[in-house]
Amino acid sequence: MAAASERIVVQVTPVEKRAIVSTAKRLGLNVSELVRQAARGYRPPTDESDLDKLIERVNASTLQASDALDDALQFISASNKRIAKLARQRH
Repeated sequence: MAAASERIVVQVTPVEKRAIVSTAKRLGLNVSELVRQAARGYRPPTDESDLDKLIERVNASTLQASDALDDALQFISASNKRIAKLARQRH
């Protein structure tokens, strides 16, 4: 006994249709099977936890960069003082 079938109408532009038909042919599928597989494989974003994790990493990296800049500025300041002292000793 064949499984019952139902139709789902999807509106696409002519360009989109050509692309879908071309992809189906390239994969050796009919358009219906391509669309079914694509629909089954679609995974919407589950939540914003991935984005939150990325933001946390960016914030941590920003803090590390800021600390590194502060260290570099302190080193430069100390170097400038040593250079000034050497310059005074020469004169």
